[in-house]
Amino acid sequence: MIKVGDALPQLTLSEYIEVETEGCSIGPNPVDIQKAVAGKKIAIFAVPGAFTPTCSAKHVPGYIEHHDGLKSTGIDEIWCLSVNDPFVMGAWSKDQKATGKIRFIADGSAEFAQAVGLTLDLKARGLGLRSNRYSMLVKDGKVLSLNVEGPGEFAVSDAKTMLEQAKTH
Repeated sequence: MIKVGDALPQLTLSEYIEVETEGCSIGPNPVDIQKAVAGKKIAIFAVPGAFTPTCSAKHVPGYIEHHDGLKSTGIDEIWCLSVNDPFVMGAWSKDQKATGKIRFIADGSAEFAQAVGLTLDLKARGLGLRSNRYSMLVKDGKVLSLNVEGPGEFAVSDAKTMLEQAKTH
């Protein structure tokens, strides 16, 4: 499992955006993790699945609510990762009214979750291999803090915990 001080894996994930910008077309776009984190301080939180109860009712809303506070600590971006395709992640971002506040990045094949050792096997429930619920604070690609939830828990990966950690890093 990834730990404090480790570098994020060298992977390319994807992100769905609805507004064309310089260098990014409408639709799924590649996100080269190493390039995306270079020189930045990023709050990352990962969830088992888009549109799931805890993720939609608590996890994402907390990061939206604390967006300004997190940014005031020097955080450049907030990312939500989930083992879903970029179209689902784009729809979820729109549903949560998170556009411009949180980047919803798709880990469609669970490559990131596997590379950091934070998978959750939900095959018995028909959901396949997913990401565990966690958060991490990353600066220039290195992990400054890591908060991994126990099975079925939501106690340490929330936005309030991240905000407190960001104040000290």
